[in-house]
Amino acid sequence: MKPEDNFPVLGIQEFQPDLQQQHGLQFHMIEGKQLIEKPHKHDFFMLLLFEKGSGTHTIDFKQYDVGDNQLHLLFPGQVHSWVLGEDTIACQLMIDRPVFDKFTSSLELTFVLYQLQPVLQLSTSTFTKLQYEFKAIQAELGIMPVHWDIVNLRNRLIAQLVSREAENRHDYLEVFRTVPMLMRFYQMVDVNYKAQKTVAFYADQLHISANYLNILCKRHLQVPALFLIHSRIVLEAKRLLHASELPVKEITFDLGFSDLAHFSNFFKSKTGVSPRSFREQL
Repeated sequence: MKPEDNFPVLGIQEFQPDLQQQHGLQFHMIEGKQLIEKPHKHDFFMLLLFEKGSGTHTIDFKQYDVGDNQLHLLFPGQVHSWVLGEDTIACQLMIDRPVFDKFTSSLELTFVLYQLQPVLQLSTSTFTKLQYEFKAIQAELGIMPVHWDIVNLRNRLIAQLVSREAENRHDYLEVFRTVPMLMRFYQMVDVNYKAQKTVAFYADQLHISANYLNILCKRHLQVPALFLIHSRIVLEAKRLLHASELPVKEITFDLGFSDLAHFSNFFKSKTGVSPRSFREQL
């Protein structure tokens, strides 16, 4: 765990400190009842392929039912916890950041889209292909010395299979293909939301007017542009309140607010409760 981070952060080396960790990739089987009660985040990318499963997996405060033939994607920085049933059988692939960067070059859809919908209900055909590749990676990691070029090729094939399946599953895909400027807006907000909270800033970066950006968001996403900025701020505030022990005042400044009253009023207007009340409810 990294004590300097605002969240409880688990590094890949904490799961299996062996030779696999040096190459930034680990494979694990998950079988039977599992519980993560204290939400945390990872500094690595994780894919969970459920052959059998029940229970729930909570990712960024949204609860997903676990079922058979599912793929769960968890990106660095997302907060998660789970309660998995006794019938659970899943393959878990952990990919560290340097390998992650190569892996995600094969993901045809932007990270934002996968984070909006992190659980894919797979077709039988795609599940079978993905399971084969997961198990092939497990086998390769058991051969010494490990042929990492082969492992990385299989990683890229997994990414391409995920991308193809996601094309048929994501509700947002057609919108972002039709209006790629909205995807760029999403990406910019994800990077700049702490320092930049106005529609005007993002519109200027996109070389359009604030009014036109707002029109695009309302027309294609059914929400105003400011709603998307505020939603990202609220998500991070919830992460900090839930998964860290930082005082609310420190969270206020971390999120770019000038004073506690301003942040508290903002948070309550979006969630219906004060930051302290939200934390106490958890």
